[in-house]
Amino acid sequence: MDLSVVIPLKNEAESLPELATWIQRVCETNRLTYEIVMVDDGSTDDSWKVIEGLKNANPAVRGIRFRRNYGKSAALHTGFQATEGEVVITMDADLQDSPDEIPELVRMIREERYDLVSGWKKKRHDPLSKTIPTKLFNAVTRWMSGIRLHDFNCGLKAYRGDVVKAIEVYGEMHRYIPVIAKWAGFSRIGEKVVEHRARKYGYTKFGGLERFINGPLDLMSISFVGRFGKRPMHFFGTLGVLSFLIGFVILVYLSIAKTVYKEYGIADRPLFYFGILALIVGTQLFLTGFIAEMINRNSATRNTYLIEKEI
Repeated sequence: MDLSVVIPLKNEAESLPELATWIQRVCETNRLTYEIVMVDDGSTDDSWKVIEGLKNANPAVRGIRFRRNYGKSAALHTGFQATEGEVVITMDADLQDSPDEIPELVRMIREERYDLVSGWKKKRHDPLSKTIPTKLFNAVTRWMSGIRLHDFNCGLKAYRGDVVKAIEVYGEMHRYIPVIAKWAGFSRIGEKVVEHRARKYGYTKFGGLERFINGPLDLMSISFVGRFGKRPMHFFGTLGVLSFLIGFVILVYLSIAKTVYKEYGIADRPLFYFGILALIVGTQLFLTGFIAEMINRNSATRNTYLIEKEI
């Protein structure tokens, strides 16, 4: 199969028929064999009924329905695991992403050999309250990740099929999929200017002000996991040993000073308490490294979601 289109959605019943028809027209015009994987993230409207109707009209449509709302990252991860296409494209269900971009994205993956191509909504139809924080978010992410993309959070992206099978998206990490892919070893990351259309129906379901608080925390988490996720002892152990050695040297120095100068007071010196603190912190960090190693070797249930229906 040439193409899998993964669409995470929540309460987008109005836009789904138009989006599915549009994708079908583009794929058939360009002679692409395709599937459309719609992941219903706990919708409370008629989205699932619409998906069932689309499946009856077009066998290429597949549907996955969560029993409750888990978030966009969960929807993407589950959709990725269900794909069968050589190229995988993600897009939002609100018609703000244009399926007309699909042929060029597929070409860039196939002919230019990119692992991942991220859309860049250079001209946005969003209020300043959203565009200004987004620019700041992208600038910080570029600086911390070293990936020169203008729009990390664009929902329209293309991947080689093996990329989506190799990466793990959880929590709120969908904003940082290029960073996750880079740390997984997929370094050929490209960018394409794409059309940003005004929302036609309803309002945004994924997002909120909390993303500007959680975003930097998620990025720091990804950066740490990317470097030390498979070897946490290298991080905690190194800090623990350094802290322990500093405390040990301080206490040895104070003990020698007390031995040489009998009148030399130890307990009333701040350096004494600092040395003890460094010893304790060093020991705790070292033990944290051991515990993290044990957890890392036995974690296998993080991305488990209750699926109510699948067609």
